[in-house]
Amino acid sequence: MKKLTTVFIAILFALSMTGLCFAQAPAAPPAPAPEKKMEEKKPAKEEKKKVKKAKKEKKAKKEKKEEMKKEEPMKKEEPKK
Repeated sequence: MKKLTTVFIAILFALSMTGLCFAQAPAAPPAPAPEKKMEEKKPAKEEKKKVKKAKKEKKAKKEKKEEMKKEEPMKKEEPKK
């Protein structure tokens, strides 16, 4: 009789624990990812183009300055007669 009571109590305990597990509220679904529109990507590309253009302009100015520096010493070195 003791064994039967022990088994009965063990089964009741197991069933009560599984009932608690299944009674939990389901997890909330993850929030949907925000949709990115094509319009949002265009300004970024335009900004990159502007940055590249600015870099090219700076490089061109730098090259002009270097050319001017190279030309000036040549003019000064001309012998006077």
